[in-house]
Amino acid sequence: MTTSAWTPTPRRLADTALAALAPICACVLALGALAVWTATGNAGTPARIGVTDARLFLPSRGVPETAAFFKITNTGGAQDRLVGVTSSEVPEGISLSSHRMTAGGAAHRRPTESLPVPAEGTLDMSPLSSDVTVPAAARWQAGDLVPFTLHFEHSGRMEVLAVVVRPGS
Repeated sequence: MTTSAWTPTPRRLADTALAALAPICACVLALGALAVWTATGNAGTPARIGVTDARLFLPSRGVPETAAFFKITNTGGAQDRLVGVTSSEVPEGISLSSHRMTAGGAAHRRPTESLPVPAEGTLDMSPLSSDVTVPAAARWQAGDLVPFTLHFEHSGRMEVLAVVVRPGS
């Protein structure tokens, strides 16, 4: 049995070059398109979350729940989502809510799994938009600071202190 070594002939070299040309062209085209996309700012930046105006409504007597509100600013180029809120002062029962107005002008609350924080935008919670529903604690007084941990889909956790305020102030 005789084995012949592969010998480079002009025909074999041309076939090899043509076989390699398609994947190389595809890679160069893809890298070029990604470079242009990034250079024009379309690739964006990660979400950069900041929280201000954290407040918790002073609970009314006999009412089992109250609401906390946060102004969440995202200076990054990618959207994020608030997916949960916890507090060391409230062992359980905290939930996210969105609000809808009825045709008659009344508002109703609807629990939600998450709230979007738009890229280069703000989630400004208010009694007319969204809130964090919190079981009321009788020990809270106006001016108290209540710790909350906001959990974001991409940005992780953020610790904030909410000041207890009277509704409407």
